[in-house]
Amino acid sequence: MDAQQKQSDALDRARNNQSMANYGQIMQGLTEKGINPDDISFRVNVLTFDAWRALGRTVRRGEKGVRCLTWIPIKDETGAEKKRPSTAYVFHISQTEQLQ
Repeated sequence: MDAQQKQSDALDRARNNQSMANYGQIMQGLTEKGINPDDISFRVNVLTFDAWRALGRTVRRGEKGVRCLTWIPIKDETGAEKKRPSTAYVFHISQTEQLQ
């Protein structure tokens, strides 16, 4: 899978996943970084590194994301679709900048 496809898949997962399991953890992590809770909109301005890249933005050097658990779809040896746990880091738009 090339980088562009990886970024596109990350954006699709970020926008279409319906789970809210990490919202409390993410909200706490972002507010501890000084981000106003009123400025936090999940799946709109809080995304993973690859999802931001798909939108033409990048995370500024030195910024730290909020760690959360996510589930990645995979196919097993029989071709059946399953999900596996994975660690992801999300960033608020204020931690990003437009790609040059």
